Amino acid sequence: MVRPAVTELRLSAFGAHRGTVLPLGPVTLVRGPSGSGKSTVLRAYEVLAALGAGAGLAEALPDAVDRVPERARPDAQGRRGFRIGCTVDGPMGPVHLDVAVQAEPALRIVGERLTAQDGRTLLATALRDPDRGTVQAEWHTAGSTPVTRAPFPDDLLGTALLPLRVAGKTPGQRDVLAAAEQVVVGLRSVFPCDPQPRRMRAPVPVGAGRLRRDCRNLAEVLHRTATECSRRHSRLAAFAGAGCVGPVTALGLREFEESGTVQAVLERPGRAATPLSRLGDGELRYLALGLVLLTGPGVLAMDPVAEVPQAMQTLTVLADGLDHGLDARQVRALLELAGEIGARGHLRLVATVGEGVLVRDGALTGEGEPVEARGPAGEGALDVPNVPGVTVVDLGRDRT
Repeated sequence: MVRPAVTELRLSAFGAHRGTVLPLGPVTLVRGPSGSGKSTVLRAYEVLAALGAGAGLAEALPDAVDRVPERARPDAQGRRGFRIGCTVDGPMGPVHLDVAVQAEPALRIVGERLTAQDGRTLLATALRDPDRGTVQAEWHTAGSTPVTRAPFPDDLLGTALLPLRVAGKTPGQRDVLAAAEQVVVGLRSVFPCDPQPRRMRAPVPVGAGRLRRDCRNLAEVLHRTATECSRRHSRLAAFAGAGCVGPVTALGLREFEESGTVQAVLERPGRAATPLSRLGDGELRYLALGLVLLTGPGVLAMDPVAEVPQAMQTLTVLADGLDHGLDARQVRALLELAGEIGARGHLRLVATVGEGVLVRDGALTGEGEPVEARGPAGEGALDVPNVPGVTVVDLGRDRT
């Protein structure tokens, strides 16, 4: 893989998860009943992404105590915590990152391990003195000194610090740098998306802003796509026609000069346009998610990896409750769009869906075997057939 991407999440002990391993493909659906830990999976991804971007532990995990498994008992020193990790595939092959976090009595990273494809430990940290705000780090050198040791802060991810600490003079050091940069680039390019229809209906100020997480400025960004990229805007209009009620000829805009605001509308053949404010919650969520998939870091409110060319990055969209308020036709259209873009390596989608969503006939598990429709298609179930290339992780089943 030329573009680094997260291909596996490990929740060894995080919230309700114990020893959970989740394979991630270009399009991954995390499926399960309420309370199975679907949202916790996305939360773990967000935490790792924030730490990879250099955020402090308290900033990335203000809810750290709530993430400790309920049955976790404190040790003799009153310490409790959790472990999460991931695998990032890229030019170095699969590189594994595992992090142990102490939540009580003080929030700190107490252990970290960065492992190469061949099993070499490229970085390892450990808490030696609980009275100090540092951990002892050692990384692979493969020169006259096989290992280099130094103290690292206990509130920052050591892997993200390595490019500042390793000179890259020996082959071993260059391997460490390449692995660390692969993990950081793979983790950082992420956009958590949670469209809130109640915030998307009112006209918004015209500007060149970027789409926010709750998509409240949807009309502003549609105005931007209409003026900056007509091809992308036309593609979005066709996508709207595939999932909204009634025919759609174009995505139009109404500008109100007195207030300096803009409102998006659906152009209809032979009748008046429909303002987005009159659409249902499901249609608004559908449009917002489609806009996210069709745009990129330059349009989304996220921190891009500016020092790495876009051609070397893969954007990962996290969507909690993808199916909320959507019908089967809309879910299918979203998955097909994500699969098409994901096949080019530009974008990956990790989304949660309820157990009522049945994806079959072409959906794939992490092991590459066809998924059968799981559970009865009861009242309210969405049967989404013939969606190729989708990885389905079912939290309703025991996972190892």
